[in-house]
Amino acid sequence: MAEIVRMPKLSDTMTEGVVAKWHKKVGDKVKAGDLLADIETDKATMEFESFQDGVLLHQGVNEGATAPVDSILAILGKEGEDISGLLKEGGAPAKETRKEEPQKEETQKEEAPAQTESAPAAEKQDTASDSRVKASPLAKSIAKDKGIDLSKVSGSGDGGRIIKKDVENYKPAAGKAASSSAPAVVGQESYEDVPLSQMRKTIARRLSESKFSAPHFYLTMEIDMDNAIAARKAINENSDVRISFNDLVIKAVAMALRKHPKVNASWLGDKIRYNHHIHIGVAVAIEEGLVVPVLKFADAKNLTQINEEVKVFAGKARDKKLQPAEMEGNTFTISNLGMYGIEDFTAIINPPDSCIMAVGGIKQTPVVKNGQVVPGNVMKITLSCDHRSVDGATGSEFLQTFKRYMENPILMLS
Repeated sequence: MAEIVRMPKLSDTMTEGVVAKWHKKVGDKVKAGDLLADIETDKATMEFESFQDGVLLHQGVNEGATAPVDSILAILGKEGEDISGLLKEGGAPAKETRKEEPQKEETQKEEAPAQTESAPAAEKQDTASDSRVKASPLAKSIAKDKGIDLSKVSGSGDGGRIIKKDVENYKPAAGKAASSSAPAVVGQESYEDVPLSQMRKTIARRLSESKFSAPHFYLTMEIDMDNAIAARKAINENSDVRISFNDLVIKAVAMALRKHPKVNASWLGDKIRYNHHIHIGVAVAIEEGLVVPVLKFADAKNLTQINEEVKVFAGKARDKKLQPAEMEGNTFTISNLGMYGIEDFTAIINPPDSCIMAVGGIKQTPVVKNGQVVPGNVMKITLSCDHRSVDGATGSEFLQTFKRYMENPILMLS
């Protein structure tokens, strides 16, 4: 007997999904466990497997289309089985269709209603030398840019009126080329409209809510990275795992949160939640936007474990294999743009966190040590705080502890 396969709820915040790709077509045999489709949620694109055997009799959502959770995704049954009754029983239809290959649209205004060739307003004649020439406003503009005398152009519009294509196709007679002083036309304006992915919609909504509802304030501090550089070099020379500076940052943040639990907090409207566990979100940039996999119980992990877990998450993010559960539960977030040459920046708080740390790159700069100006290596970090749950003094004390760990990395190895 035919059965409806409904759009699954693949994350706790998912209300609709997009069929990014069908792996089976109507008429194909499907076994339980076969990959049926790729479903794009608000957090990731996930593989959706069939839970039953049968023949794919109907696809309820086209590739690129959006459909609500629990609407008809597909119908599986026996070959040739009547499914009209199930379709009537139905579910919510797909809401919108995204083009898989967004088409480029030219920004030429000749086709706009206000400038159509038959518009009465366009019948006004030119002044000066073109006073007796009938031409559309756009044709006049193009002719002016190209230095073309409209009196020498033949019009193909109504009543011999000159339109855009007449000017563009005009070729002056030999020896009478357009003025060399006219500005050169170097190209044609164009653009590409790309429909929003579910992920980008969610990023826009959540960060807008965060920015405009949470009163942000920012604390910036410089970290002397000379000892961190030396420690990282020594560790990597004596280990099979090559740790990164970001691994050191994650470890230092986790240890500092343990000493300052009021920073490891969530604003819940009518209460503040001080989390006893430390789950650090690490922002990872991918083509579709930004995903934040979460290192659970980060304070209990050593540098090698942090390094390996971050690498796994980064690979999954690039391959769109991150699961919703791997991007939930964060109590603090780190965003590092140092590898892009950014010296310092501010980040928007990632709900439900109360804080996010923006990490810049390491810069060689003159510093004062023991009363002497010497070469040094400095890294700037900025802590964005939700003032509803974290005060300036609380955030500052947390940063002082973080700074102590980063400038004395041996404390993180004990």
